[in-house]
Amino acid sequence: MSAGTITIKLKKSLVSTTVKQKANAAGLGVKKIGDLRTLENTPSVRGMIKKMINFIDIIEEK
Repeated sequence: MSAGTITIKLKKSLVSTTVKQKANAAGLGVKKIGDLRTLENTPSVRGMIKKMINFIDIIEEK
């Protein structure tokens, strides 16, 4: 498994997203535009980020 952390930022609104995308955003811990979150770099987190890639900026990977 990958070790380390990954920092993400929500860059777009979740208004016109599907229910699954809103659930992914909640799972990642972002609610409002500009929210920053530092998460563990695990396969499950990376999968959620992949589904939300057009709404999220990846700021930093360690």
